Amino acid sequence: MLVEQIYTGCLAQGAYYVESNGEAVIIDPLREIQPYLAKAESRDAKIKYVLETHFHADFVSGHVDLAKATGAQIVFGPNAVTTYDAYIAKDGEELKVGDVTIKVLHTPGHTMESTTFLLKDENGKDYALFSGDTLFIGDVGRPDLAAKSDLTQDQLAGHLFDSLRNKIMPLADDVLVYPAHGAGSACGKNMSKETFDTLGHQKETNYALHADMSKEEFVKEVTDGLTPPPSYFPLNVQMNKQGYDNIADVLEKGLQALSPEAFELVANETGALVLDTRKPEDFAKGFIPNAINIGIDGNFAPWVGTLIPDIKQQILLVTEEGREEEVVTRLARVGYDYTIGYLQGGFNAWQEGGKETDTIASISPTEFEQRYQQDSTIRVIDVRKPSEYQSEHVETASNAPLDYLNDYLAEIPKDEEVYLHCAGGYRSMIAASILKARGYDNLVNVQEGFKGISGTNIPRTAFVCPSTLLKQGAN
Repeated sequence: MLVEQIYTGCLAQGAYYVESNGEAVIIDPLREIQPYLAKAESRDAKIKYVLETHFHADFVSGHVDLAKATGAQIVFGPNAVTTYDAYIAKDGEELKVGDVTIKVLHTPGHTMESTTFLLKDENGKDYALFSGDTLFIGDVGRPDLAAKSDLTQDQLAGHLFDSLRNKIMPLADDVLVYPAHGAGSACGKNMSKETFDTLGHQKETNYALHADMSKEEFVKEVTDGLTPPPSYFPLNVQMNKQGYDNIADVLEKGLQALSPEAFELVANETGALVLDTRKPEDFAKGFIPNAINIGIDGNFAPWVGTLIPDIKQQILLVTEEGREEEVVTRLARVGYDYTIGYLQGGFNAWQEGGKETDTIASISPTEFEQRYQQDSTIRVIDVRKPSEYQSEHVETASNAPLDYLNDYLAEIPKDEEVYLHCAGGYRSMIAASILKARGYDNLVNVQEGFKGISGTNIPRTAFVCPSTLLKQGAN
């Protein structure tokens, strides 16, 4: 028996490859299926099942393409309804894979079709639990993402309580827990950076598995402090339910190399969004006017999903040379299939072609300190989350979280200099690019963000532990 976790850090997502005696299953695959095909081929194994723990909201699964490519059967748990061929397993049903068995455990709560898969080894001993978004390491799935559910989040949380107590907690302490996500995912509130654990350790450390917790206490704890999910989540659920275009077709369309002249023409004719995925510091030095910067080396896909509300928005790319396919692929992972080309030769080609460019002022924390000491009334905007801001911030800074920047535009002046910062410089450059495209010309980005500011003598509020604020619902 082979069990392998295939973890993708930028999405904080875990897919799984399980193999026994020449047969394999893939659990919660990403949209690009080639790695799974290559893994099975290298081991001379046939993929028998593609197991889906639920309809994912934060990414587009590879289940449809993988089934087409291999003949494998897509398997969901009870309550799932799809428009493509899928096997809807019953609670308690067992699937044979080589010499091992996978038992279907219906665990509604995160969503009503949510299912965990219990792997039993060759001897019939419970070995591992693929818990999807039902149970994370240190947390559980948020109960407010069920698409088109008639149930309230409190009712869903109640179902989750029952699922954990009746289906998961009775299992042996040595069973391994393999969740669908880790820290950084928006599918939970406060997940651990660890990507697997034993169930016994989770019973000891995970607040949601405390044996003496009542259902009422559980519901309050799980629902407290939930922020609205990204707007693309329901759209990804729909794609996972109804199917989607083949990833190869999406790549072919998106990897159209455009000269600066063609790029400019297409941008003007289509109204496509120009998305620049270079590093924030490179973007600041020069970019195509009205381009939005979301760096590929940061928390790329979730911010794309948060800030570009229409997944059918046509997109033109400016990337570091050689990373075009990576960017198109990572956009497709979260359902953004309408990339229509990229700037051949990157931004350098645009400059060399004599095209119009723009810049954003970007200064070091030391320079920011000097300016602040000369005039402490300068306008400082902190674009971090409210919990980060409330934990500690520049005394005179106001908070305009990047997620909700549009709601704060009226409070950001266009006629005076505005200093923007986040935690490390990634989010503030995204914010600066959005504001710049909306006619804000007096922007200054503070490099290194609050981390850099903390090394200066700029007055800051007293520190409050972020975990305390999370418990108070401040996030």
